[in-house]
Formats: sequence, C-alpha cells, structure tokens
Amino acid sequence: MKDEFERNIDYLRISVTDRCNLRCVYCMPKEGVVCASHDDILRYDEILQICRCMTRLGIKKIKLTGGEPLVRKNLPWLAARLKEMPGIEKVTLTTNGILLPLYVDELKKAGLDGINISLDTLDERLFSRITRRDMLREVKAGIDAAYESGIPLKINCVPLGMPGQDLMEIAALARDRNIHVRFIEMMPIGYGKNFAFQGEDEILQTLRSSFGPVYPAADHLGSGPCHYYTVEGLKGKIGFISAISHKFCGSCNRIRLTSQGFLKACLQYETGCDLRELIRGGASDEEICRIAGQVILNKPKGHQFLEKGIRQEESHSMAQIGG
Repeated sequence: MKDEFERNIDYLRISVTDRCNLRCVYCMPKEGVVCASHDDILRYDEILQICRCMTRLGIKKIKLTGGEPLVRKNLPWLAARLKEMPGIEKVTLTTNGILLPLYVDELKKAGLDGINISLDTLDERLFSRITRRDMLREVKAGIDAAYESGIPLKINCVPLGMPGQDLMEIAALARDRNIHVRFIEMMPIGYGKNFAFQGEDEILQTLRSSFGPVYPAADHLGSGPCHYYTVEGLKGKIGFISAISHKFCGSCNRIRLTSQGFLKACLQYETGCDLRELIRGGASDEEICRIAGQVILNKPKGHQFLEKGIRQEESHSMAQIGG
C-alpha cells in the first residue's frame, strides 16, 4: 500500500516483548523499565491475525524485535508461522545474540531469512558499561553460532562517541567472514537524547584511513534504508543507517507494531492506532485493515528531530517502542 506521499509501505517491524536481558544506557535506566504485564502483550495468535491483515495492505517483510525477542518463549514457532503466511516474503530477527546458541538451529528450521546482532564495542569494560551486564563473551558466541548456521548475518553498531569505542574494530568483523557491519546513528528518543552521534561522513573517513578505498556497493542488501559500501580488505560490506545526517524519510517503507499492539507509522510521533484494543474488542479483519490502512495512508512526511517544539513527539523509550 502507498501512503499519501507515494511511498510503498511493505515492511513491518514487530516488537514481541519489552523485556531484555541487557540494560543499555541509551535504551533504559539502570534499574530497567516497568515492563508491561503479560496480559497487555500481544499473544502470538493476535500477532498472526494482525500480520494476515497487513499482508492485505501490501506488507511483505517482517522484522521481529524487542526488547530482546529471544527472551520470549517459542519465538522460532512464531517465525515459522510467519514464513508460512501467504504474502510474506521475508522474516528477519534483530537480537543482542546472547540466546542465539540455544535457538539458532530452530530459527534455521523455521526458515528465518536473516539475523541482525546488536554490538557496540568489543572492549569488555566498555561493553559492561554500555549494557550494564558482563556478557560480551555470550554475544560473541551468538555471532559465531549465527554465522555457522548459514543464516545471513549483520552486525548493528550504534556509535556513541564514548572513549574506547573502537568502531574500526567492529568494522573488522567483516574482514574474514561474509558479515555485513552497519553503523546506525543514535536516534534522539528517550535515553538516546543523552548521547551525541557520529555521522556517516566522519566514519567513512576513518574507514578509508584504516582499510583503504571505499566504494558505494551496487547491490541492495536488506529491506530497510541501509546503504552499503565495499571496503578494500573487507570480505563483508559496511552499511549506514543515517537517519539524522542523511535523512531518508522520502523513501521510508516501514511501520512499527509495539509489543502492546500499537501501530506506529513514524518513530518520532506518538500517533497511530491501538490494534490490540480492536482485536480484543471483536473487530473484524476488514475493520482492522481499514484502520491500519488509514495509519499507513497518514504516515508523516518525515521526522523533525532537529527541530524544537514538535507536537505529539514520542515520549516513550526505545525499549517501550521496540528496537
């Protein structure tokens, strides 16, 4: 389905839980957030009902996120049901990797099309400072398990401008294995407002200094807005999701479903609709399609993060919205 600005909206990000086994400083406070009750979280049958409706509106690609999606029981089962759904072409997962060694075989059998692992540093002390957990070894094991499974793998890194965050060490994960590393600019939402971001141009300059020539990649390697570069000496590609320094709203193709069933058309704004309330109120699929279609049609033209006083600006943290 196209919105009023003629963008083809075919990509849905679904948060399956607001719970996480890390406490990243740009996502939540040290004590964590007050998690929604289990009754308030969408059940799997409700997620599947929403996705069946969304395919009628042109959604073809699904990203499963959290919180940490693998802390929710039976996630591979959900991935398999989504892969079987007529109209769905691709199902991928974003995770911190900690639980991947336990579930990657099931995810492979489910037909998962890709895994993104979030990793902001390879320095143990800084990792513990950023995540408030001493679990870098577990994340590395998750990366190895994902790579060995053969499921296409990407690493997501958020530059924080913190001393010791060696971005080129993260980039070097692409040196000997076909792993694509993406640098994602910090979004000024919730606790992310407390951090500066490093822009794409600055990181590209450092890549050239560290590895050699950098060339725009001809192929498109995902469902979202990331664009990639081929870097001399690296087997994998280096990508950038630069929502602030290289605003891509004009080609945005995504919408978001929070773990509590709120459909959001744009990350910045609180506007959208409560699909959980509709489903539990007995709404028909036709009614769900009609209201969800209106959210897509009215998708804002773009974010205005650098402007002050925007009405209806999102007040929730990324942990509550979904990563």
